[in-house]
Amino acid sequence: MTKSRGHTDTQHPPSRLVIGISGASGIIYGIRLLELLKGSMIETHLVMSRTAELTLAYETERKVAAVKALADHCHGNDDLAAPISSGSFLTLGMIVAPCSAKSLAEIACGVTPTLIARAADVVLKERRRLVLMLRETPLHLGHIRNMAAVTEMGGIVAPPVPAMYAQPQSIEQMVDQSLGRVLDLFGLHLDHVTRWDKDAKRRG
Repeated sequence: MTKSRGHTDTQHPPSRLVIGISGASGIIYGIRLLELLKGSMIETHLVMSRTAELTLAYETERKVAAVKALADHCHGNDDLAAPISSGSFLTLGMIVAPCSAKSLAEIACGVTPTLIARAADVVLKERRRLVLMLRETPLHLGHIRNMAAVTEMGGIVAPPVPAMYAQPQSIEQMVDQSLGRVLDLFGLHLDHVTRWDKDAKRRG
């Protein structure tokens, strides 16, 4: 992964990224995101909801402690005094992966009973990058209105839709492609992401 190194002065936020993992299905997105950033120049701050811990048990063989060990810093979802709850704590922004419809609704309405919602609210008010990897289908009108509200506030709703032109051969490749495109939004580029080139197949 190639990145631009962060700075610690007030003009350039340090290379910190908040990672929220909600209880939606697709917890592999949050886990893999932490794995991709592990050992990089990006300092990760993880918040997992209680339902995310339950989803972890349903969808993987991993333990909560092992997932938290992938992050540089972990914060309890009920810890509203955590550093990431303040706009004075400089970050590049936040990714919620996966993002549940509940978390989307809280963020869209500015209701912040949890640290995931509060940290996202801070990112929006400070005009930093917020990306929500929404995992919900089909969508009803309430979901669509909440997505519109977040978008109007400056957030990005990025459902992890597989890029078939990349010709993924496994779930892992599909996950990495989706995460790579999300990291692109922060100027963080995965070297192995397949980029669209209409002539690539012809040359091959």
